[in-house]
Amino acid sequence: MSSTSAASDRPVRSATPTTKHTSEHRVVVPAHVPMVALLGSRDAVLRAVEDGFPGVDVHARGNEISVHGPAPEVAIVARLLDELIEVVESGTPLTPEVVSRSVAMLAGTPAQRPAEVLTFDILSSRGRTIRPKTVGQKHYVEAIDANTITFGIGPAGTGKTYLAMAKAVQALQAKRVNRIILTRPAVEAGEKLGYLPGGLSEKIDPYLRPLYDALHDMVDPDSIPKLIESATIEVAPLAYMRGRSLNDSFIILDEAQNTSAEQMKMFLTRLGFGSTMVITGDATQVDLPNGTTSGLRVVEDILTGVDDVEFCRLTSSDVVRHRLVSDIIDAYARWDTARPGGGPADGPPRGSRHERGSRR
Repeated sequence: MSSTSAASDRPVRSATPTTKHTSEHRVVVPAHVPMVALLGSRDAVLRAVEDGFPGVDVHARGNEISVHGPAPEVAIVARLLDELIEVVESGTPLTPEVVSRSVAMLAGTPAQRPAEVLTFDILSSRGRTIRPKTVGQKHYVEAIDANTITFGIGPAGTGKTYLAMAKAVQALQAKRVNRIILTRPAVEAGEKLGYLPGGLSEKIDPYLRPLYDALHDMVDPDSIPKLIESATIEVAPLAYMRGRSLNDSFIILDEAQNTSAEQMKMFLTRLGFGSTMVITGDATQVDLPNGTTSGLRVVEDILTGVDDVEFCRLTSSDVVRHRLVSDIIDAYARWDTARPGGGPADGPPRGSRHERGSRR
């Protein structure tokens, strides 16, 4: 095995085949990259790499990491370590979850560079940086940048609303828009608001609370009341959008699966000059009364062929909550498929011709 210099700016590796089917690689980590940041506390990141490739032995000594095992897997681990070093250099913390997502990206078709995804900064606020954590999330964010209207469709935990909020705050800070408008259909309240205690704002507030929660992560909480009072940020039920023309705004419609087809048309036609719209929802979680068609289910067929509109589909592989959330979503999908009729109970028709990130 040939030697490599520890003074190199980038990791340099050499490979010496030890048998016909195995190989060994050595990665020299640049001196400016702390090994504890790369390997994790108590080598948690290193263990995650080994767990992802059980047939490969990975050993760290000083600033060198050696990899030995079946040649194809060793090649992937060597690429993975390269990517993780670049992620550390960007200041992004490494965790076992980051390793798992990186392995999935490298194993995907086509393979993706984890460093390009995990170092894609959206917004820095309150001492933290918001970035996409999966390839699907990065495609979604790029779609928002490239289109006037973007639909983010997928299950809970995929960052649909959170990333849209980050893009909205980014646009406001860059003065590309003058205000942010956040809206949700208050479906659960329906015609029964009068039966709930308190005034109208107290009755509506529970349905808008998730939007406030995301906003608090991205904006100084002390400034939020002032921004709302000045109408720079508006959080309101969907019904309040009727009859308006929304110019120079970043507009987010959350929980769009709970709009009727008529409400969806009403919302989309509020679009004014200089504005961006993001519509998010999960078509498998419809709370509309029986017999009411979800506007999110039909809008894709209606807007097929319309320029400057994009539909991004996120899946269980884009879930960034607890690992079990992704497993639960997959389990329900299998159950839906096995039901009589073979389709999801509350989802769009099977076999949709639109894939994640398809351009319109």
